[in-house]
Amino acid sequence: MNDKDSALVTANWLLERLNDSNISIVDASWYLPEAHRDPMAEYRQSHIPGAVFFNLEEVRDLSSNLPNTLPTPDYFAKKVGALGLTNDKLIVVYDGPGFFSAPRAWWMLRVMGAKNVVILDGGFDQWRKNGFPVSHIEPAVTPAIFNPAFQNDRVISFSQMHAHIEKGDIQVVDARGHGRFSGEQKEPRANMRSGHMPGAINVPASSLSEQGYLRSRAALQQLFKDAGIDYNAPTVASCGSGVTACCVLFALQSLGNKDLYLYDGSWSEWGSRDDTQVVTGD
Repeated sequence: MNDKDSALVTANWLLERLNDSNISIVDASWYLPEAHRDPMAEYRQSHIPGAVFFNLEEVRDLSSNLPNTLPTPDYFAKKVGALGLTNDKLIVVYDGPGFFSAPRAWWMLRVMGAKNVVILDGGFDQWRKNGFPVSHIEPAVTPAIFNPAFQNDRVISFSQMHAHIEKGDIQVVDARGHGRFSGEQKEPRANMRSGHMPGAINVPASSLSEQGYLRSRAALQQLFKDAGIDYNAPTVASCGSGVTACCVLFALQSLGNKDLYLYDGSWSEWGSRDDTQVVTGD
């Protein structure tokens, strides 16, 4: 495993277990629209041997006008079961850069009832830099039964978020880049204001890792402290669409915080409505 956190594994650890039938490996790469990258095409060209592709564009509520909201537990179970994933197997999740979209898949699997999910520290980019084996062959998958046990109390709805903001009764961390948070930079999605929710504190997801590796506990503690965040307090994480907010949740849980929630609609919901207050500046 990894001395930073029990929910991280190293590339060397995984390399030694590539043929372990009790481990499922999942490529959960995903990118923002402006990156102009096709993660599924990249997976088909090259991935960790035995990995299946967890498509965040499909494992979501397809009926929603928001980009990445959670699907129903039954739909989630159907999609991940088709990948051969079960509640009880150890699931190792990775993405291309190392700490970007993998935490979203980690969080989704856990909130839907998977018991043992970890993230590959450093991701696929560092795996390749190490010269470790890659494959273009998609593994033959035996469909499995995933029994969902949805922890809906960990997901914050718009009405709940609105109430929290009005009361100021919970710590809110926004994982978007500073320019979008401050309103200086336009949102990548159309018809969406820039800025942030009143009282929210900005911790860009990109600041939590270095070259795809999660920062050390001491570095994370200092980072959150410098931002004015109590890393032990109840916290709601938000971002553009609910993906990189999970980086914040992962980092906070690595410091021992178990009182964590995701505003799943995130800024795609808050910033696109005309009945919400938007603050600009720091």
